[in-house]
Amino acid sequence: MNIPLKLVAAGALLASNLCHADWYFRGTPNNWAITALTAVSTTEFSTCQSFGAASTNPRFKIDRTGNWSESYPVNDYTVAANQSYKITFNSSSKNIALQAVSSCDSIGFTKNFSALNFRGTANGWSTTPMNLVANNIWSTQIVLDGQASQRFKFDTTTNWAVNYGDSNNDGILNQNGSDIFTNLVGTYRVQVNDVTLAYTLTPVTTSVSSSNVSSSTSSIKSSVSSSLVLSSTSSSVSSINSSGASSSATSSIAGIVNGDFRKETIYFLLTARFYDGDASNNYYNRDRYKAGDPHWRGDFKGLIQKLDYIKDLGFTAIWVTPPVENRSGLDYHGYHAYDFYKVDPRLESPNASYKNFIDAAHSKGLKVIQDVVINHSSQYGLRNAVWIDHLPIKYYVPAGGVQGNIVNGPYLGNLGDYKSTFRDDNDNPVAPQWFKERHTSDSAGITPLVDPKTGVTVPKAGYDANRFFGIDAASLDPNWYHLDGFMSGGDWESPLALQRKHMAGDTIDLATGRQNVKDYLNGAMKMYLDMGVDAIRLDTVKHIERNELLSYVNTWKAHKPGLFVFGENLVKGTGFGSEIANDNASAVIRPWWYTRTTSNPADPRAGGDSGFSVLDFSVFSTFRDNVTRGHFGGIGGVIAMDWVYGDATQLVTFFQNHDVGPDNDFKYRYGGEMGNAAMVYNLLWTNRGIPTLYYGEEIMFQGGLPQDIAGNSDTIDQTGRAYFGPHLDNLTTTQSHPLYQHIKRLNQIRSAIPALQKAPSTQVSEWGAGMSFVRDLSSEGSYAVVGLASSSSQSITVNGVKNGTYRDAVTGTSINVTNGTISFSVASYSAGIYVLNGIGKIGTNGTFLR
Repeated sequence: MNIPLKLVAAGALLASNLCHADWYFRGTPNNWAITALTAVSTTEFSTCQSFGAASTNPRFKIDRTGNWSESYPVNDYTVAANQSYKITFNSSSKNIALQAVSSCDSIGFTKNFSALNFRGTANGWSTTPMNLVANNIWSTQIVLDGQASQRFKFDTTTNWAVNYGDSNNDGILNQNGSDIFTNLVGTYRVQVNDVTLAYTLTPVTTSVSSSNVSSSTSSIKSSVSSSLVLSSTSSSVSSINSSGASSSATSSIAGIVNGDFRKETIYFLLTARFYDGDASNNYYNRDRYKAGDPHWRGDFKGLIQKLDYIKDLGFTAIWVTPPVENRSGLDYHGYHAYDFYKVDPRLESPNASYKNFIDAAHSKGLKVIQDVVINHSSQYGLRNAVWIDHLPIKYYVPAGGVQGNIVNGPYLGNLGDYKSTFRDDNDNPVAPQWFKERHTSDSAGITPLVDPKTGVTVPKAGYDANRFFGIDAASLDPNWYHLDGFMSGGDWESPLALQRKHMAGDTIDLATGRQNVKDYLNGAMKMYLDMGVDAIRLDTVKHIERNELLSYVNTWKAHKPGLFVFGENLVKGTGFGSEIANDNASAVIRPWWYTRTTSNPADPRAGGDSGFSVLDFSVFSTFRDNVTRGHFGGIGGVIAMDWVYGDATQLVTFFQNHDVGPDNDFKYRYGGEMGNAAMVYNLLWTNRGIPTLYYGEEIMFQGGLPQDIAGNSDTIDQTGRAYFGPHLDNLTTTQSHPLYQHIKRLNQIRSAIPALQKAPSTQVSEWGAGMSFVRDLSSEGSYAVVGLASSSSQSITVNGVKNGTYRDAVTGTSINVTNGTISFSVASYSAGIYVLNGIGKIGTNGTFLR
């Protein structure tokens, strides 16, 4: 191969901001010697280790510089015996994440190259194979001597047939590009991302040999560890909650939480309605019964079976509805918590527990987002903690009825839990004695019971239904609940009412400011974080005062550094608050307020980023007036208000979800033109924020139907929450749907362009039939200009951009910009994603992206 002799002093550029100490694995597999971790990024390091028998007390630590001067965690990290783990260490948060693997030879990472070799003056232009150390990340270590003609390239074939250099000297490879010159001296770790084609050189410091470890340090290693033990089978964790109740099992700190969550895209599903892997745990709620469609139909076994479906669609995180045990007449969605410390058995199966699901997701590189409700409990209180006064439901007889004559599918005879031996759905151990006695007796509900509150004997046809189903707010335990009654009328825009009243009869407002409530809820959340949950979605945000809510969030983040937490603050409107914009309520109950620490609702910038993000209801609220009608009008004005948020790039964006739709008063699943839906996804996947897809959107599932039960006789199969299983049994049809392929390609494109993941949207221009904006992440070498078109093709010009060569990730078109202006055309319902020094076309043309 001919070697050009030009010199480029690029060494300083390549090495800038990358200096850091080395990190080493030390533990029982290597007899506490040092094994260098492989750098996956500037902050993440990994290794794979196989641990021996229990007699070896398998454990390890991560040591900085190899001399025990700084190591993590404080106590040894104990793991299961006879197990191999991929171990990832974050040098910023000091978090350690484990992924169980069948063997260290079995780890499979995604890659675009079959092989990659380093070749240059440092190795005499021979081939030094690079190792795949993470998805699409190749790495090797090279000694550089700084000679005048020092240079290198990357070769995929060992015969120069397909090789990569850097013709633009910008840190981005191009095929058959020029040699890369550098004047660096020393040992360097060389890494290449085979998707973005970015490459880096990172200095490697000299390590301390294992022989320098003192005997006193070694003796510490032989002591009994107090760290947690990994378990791959248990779905609960040993803990004592605030009421003193204990639930036994094992604990683990696991997950892949750390890293920038803005890189993810989220698939949101209702676990009980997604896929049925185990019919034996199916369950009918007593409300809205329909034979053949049990409300609790999907489960973790089914979800595990369909992880490849979600992965094929290109998503990297799965948001599941609350998995905790529930109690209500219609609790399949999980928002009526009865026991925060127990996973609902209607979701679990042998070898398919919640923990098994988390582990299975992690094994496929998928993160798990747990939906969490701390604002309220079920109408039955909290098992082991607090009881709410009701008569046992098996004694209920409607007016004009006769006990034993209720016919509602499996609820034949009475409405008590049909799977319970004694037909009772309230088994709270802290209930009074009279209630506990009836809980374990009289399954038919016919033995006379005197209501201790009124003296009336039941069963009695037509007796006050509130004694079975209702709540006397004034009689609730003030140690656990607010006593301010139920929401009505104008309460929905009043901060005090929102945060102290009950939303409904089966959502009882917890006194979240009391320490015992905090202890109970935080104890449960730490349990799930230790189980491996990677992020949290928090329900009913505006129903909890901001500083109080942040006290919970900060507790969780302290327990699991790097945790991403976002919440739902539902608002019908742009939601900036009366102090800032034309709004009918104060900003103190609006989404942006919770992302800031300011004490002045008229001045967001008076406080910093709170570290908590929210669903982007502001942009969503415009959809019924623009994108569902085929244009972008008004979106630019909302994005111009991004400054009110703590960090708008961390907003979680969406088109619809289980509560709201984008049109018709936010009530229905989108059922309009498919092209308009594609246009929305083009926006969400290229605009700032983390895009989320609600299950079934990829095929316009249940299009035009209400998101939730609307009429008095509706059943959930008539809503957007219908069972999705048949479509997962017919993957040939489902995966060929134009929107499925469209979203899949958008995920491919976004995952390859860091600017689309993490940069703000700037230079926004919107003219109805189209819009454009810039995503500038120059700090990480990524810069993109985006143009979007509605139902007609658009000619787009953007001024004030960086000069250089741009390549469109959609069409592959290349444009050389020399005067700060880029012009290009975008086909109808498509996008132009022009990336500075980009790799060109990503994915294949579809119905819309073309």
